Amino acid sequence: MTDCIFCKIADGRIPANIVGRNDAAVAFRDLNPQAPTHVLVIPTMHLSGMAEMTTDESERAVARTLRLARDIAAELGLAENGYRLVINTGRDGGQSVFHLHVHLLAGRRLAWPPG
Repeated sequence: MTDCIFCKIADGRIPANIVGRNDAAVAFRDLNPQAPTHVLVIPTMHLSGMAEMTTDESERAVARTLRLARDIAAELGLAENGYRLVINTGRDGGQSVFHLHVHLLAGRRLAWPPG
């Protein structure tokens, strides 16, 4: 999608503080962090949200996105104390950029319920 900011980050047209990537996803620091560690992990395939995960290819892309989130958490030393993965879906779910993305949050005790 040509107007999607996350697609532009994924393909290098917009710079970002990249912390990792694999064959189907890229991870970068959030510009407006909500925790001491706040990384966004996105599939390089454009999916506007969870409702578009309807094919084997899109399911693999989301699985690889989650795997990258797990790998980044391990690389950043977050696995021992814990971290949170969040996928906001739709406006009422708090989604503001309509390219599926996972928030990796850590570095402090996270409250529950979240919102």
